[in-house]
Amino acid sequence: MPGKSVKVVVAAVVAAGALAGCGGQTRVGTAALVGGDRITVTSLDQTVRDWRGQFKDDPVANQIRANSSGLAPGLGDQESETDMQGALSLLVNFRVADKVARQAGVQVPDGLADRTAALMDQRGGAGSITLATGLPRSRSRDLARFIATQTAVMQRFGADLSNAQSPLTMQAAQQWGELFQRTAAGMHIKINPRFGRYDAAKVDIGPVVYRLSSAETGTGEA
Repeated sequence: MPGKSVKVVVAAVVAAGALAGCGGQTRVGTAALVGGDRITVTSLDQTVRDWRGQFKDDPVANQIRANSSGLAPGLGDQESETDMQGALSLLVNFRVADKVARQAGVQVPDGLADRTAALMDQRGGAGSITLATGLPRSRSRDLARFIATQTAVMQRFGADLSNAQSPLTMQAAQQWGELFQRTAAGMHIKINPRFGRYDAAKVDIGPVVYRLSSAETGTGEA
């Protein structure tokens, strides 16, 4: 459930790589469109290659990933996804979180992201925690900002962040999750079918759906 992560340590239809861009024009090489922001297949591929190389040599990241029992909202269930889907879900949801903050009227100053990154360093290391979520160390700052955003929005909703089990904190976590889902649903997120389909209710990219032709399904006209 999206609200479980008050803590910082986060416990093919082949489409030829194309999505419709602005003005109805096709933009080859797009992995996702989030509002007006484009994530390219090339950058996603490099992100995953970097992650694979770093993750296999980081025992702390492997242990965190193996022991995680509930990731931060929008971080997805990495065990049920391909590496590419998992990384793309995170990159998409980082952008959703920025809009969630604007919707809630919350600013996330650099200082809060810095403090979050420092806390991550105290609880396993920001780089290792980032690797455990499915992204390379170079994305640690993005992950810290994501968590800082959740913290700031939940505080706006009345959370007592010193007590993860308090009714106020649990209610704020639920509000954060619901706002995240509504915001994601309203952003008209487009995912290259090669990687699956974004599910705003789960704030995650689901599996690729393979479609049969009308001839194969027998639905074509005689």
